[in-house]
Amino acid sequence: MKFCVIGLGRLGYQLAIVLAENGMEVMAIDSNESIVASIRDQVTQAICMRVSDESSLRSIGVEEMDTVIVAMGENFSQSILITALLKKRLEIPKIIARAINEIHKDILKLVGADRVILPEKEVGIRLADTLSSPFTDLTRLTKDFAVSKIRVPKSFVGKTMHTLDLFKNYSVHAIGIEQGVDKIVPLDPGYTIQEGDRLIVSGSNADLEKITKL
Repeated sequence: MKFCVIGLGRLGYQLAIVLAENGMEVMAIDSNESIVASIRDQVTQAICMRVSDESSLRSIGVEEMDTVIVAMGENFSQSILITALLKKRLEIPKIIARAINEIHKDILKLVGADRVILPEKEVGIRLADTLSSPFTDLTRLTKDFAVSKIRVPKSFVGKTMHTLDLFKNYSVHAIGIEQGVDKIVPLDPGYTIQEGDRLIVSGSNADLEKITKL
């Protein structure tokens, strides 16, 4: 897939690098020459320019992108203009835009953004969820449903996943098990739980909390 990231602040810079690391074609754009130079060797194409109108977008071939990320959230009016041009004139299939507040978010949606993110708000919510819950690495999918990492209760040790039957007995699904750093593998029904294992599970907040109290 082809991605274009417009605006290489903290959000845009990290997005561009990780997308490239994940094997995507990435065009990174910013008006700061030193920032563009620092990312040039890590993405498919890095361009130093100030994106201001339709012609500037067409001149670099943005219309060929599958997804464009407008990460210049601090510039309220420019991000709205660029988002509108991308959707209405260049007909980009998917546009993700960064907003700085709820009003900005509403306007970006009105002019065509397929998804709008408020990084600070989303990070704040996730941190609050983690700090106020007994889980680790909690990811809330809805207000009442989440995916989380839990250390297995002592009562699980020595039992197979088939015997535990987490969904039948606890109304949660076991997605996988953590093995090493940043590695999660699927669980075989015959796997025997070991002391210290960390399971990746999904379910309602209430049901996940019940398991932590076993």
